Amino acid sequence: MIPKSINFEGKLAKFSDHWSPKIIAEMNDYQFKLVKIQGEFVWHKHDETDEVFIVIDGEMSIHFRDGTVDLSTGEMVVVPKGVEHMPIAELECKIMTIEPAGTLNTGDAGGDRTVEDLPWI
Repeated sequence: MIPKSINFEGKLAKFSDHWSPKIIAEMNDYQFKLVKIQGEFVWHKHDETDEVFIVIDGEMSIHFRDGTVDLSTGEMVVVPKGVEHMPIAELECKIMTIEPAGTLNTGDAGGDRTVEDLPWI
């Protein structure tokens, strides 16, 4: 079997909702998810796993209890497991997250922004 390439822009064009991750690939037990974000998310943490944020297009910040990391197109950050954080984007920002399959987007916070059954696109 020959693997197929995945075009980020093509996948991002398939949806417009914010804060609703879409799975585009899986490697071992890790999922690659595309998300469009705008505004503030919720404070949360993931006790069992690190989380990777990669900015594909735009600018965002990740607030931590003791500081902020600003990211723009082509930059990434790894949020260590157990570290409370809150992503924010003033304008729409297109990102990829990488985390183990089954990881909830809201971590320990839960709430109405939790997406439990992530769609594949």
